[in-house]
Amino acid sequence: MSQSGFDTKLVKDLARILRDTDLSEIEVENEGVRVRVARQANVAPQMVHAQVPVAAAPLAAAPVASAPAPAAAAAAAPASDPAKHPGAVASPMVGTVYTQPEPGAAAFIKVGDTVKEGQQLFIIEAMKTMNPVPSPRSGTVTAILVHDAQPVEYGEALCVIE
Repeated sequence: MSQSGFDTKLVKDLARILRDTDLSEIEVENEGVRVRVARQANVAPQMVHAQVPVAAAPLAAAPVASAPAPAAAAAAAPASDPAKHPGAVASPMVGTVYTQPEPGAAAFIKVGDTVKEGQQLFIIEAMKTMNPVPSPRSGTVTAILVHDAQPVEYGEALCVIE
């Protein structure tokens, strides 16, 4: 272990396990030290959270972007929380969303498509089971808010149909 009581080799080993097993996250706890390593789909593993019984250096804050012009801010306000859009289609479960039936195939939907109620929009893999996500209404797809093979939470907005 290093001076702070934190073993960086453990993080590297956990990251290797994530990569080798295609897991999205792993967490271990030993002698009061808890380490969680997670990754996004198609991204190298990264340390997301660690609880260490000794004081740790604070993380640097991300740079703050300059404020947009008032007109641009007003136009961007509805898009800032797509889950509140009246046409948002929410994820019915926690899992991994797929935008196409198989790798290399055309996506189920794209922005501008007209869909009918019941038409398949996505697949969500949960516990090794592929679950179709049907359209709750007919309309035009105005936004797709997820990427292929992205983890999603219950209730997370997947797309907008107007």
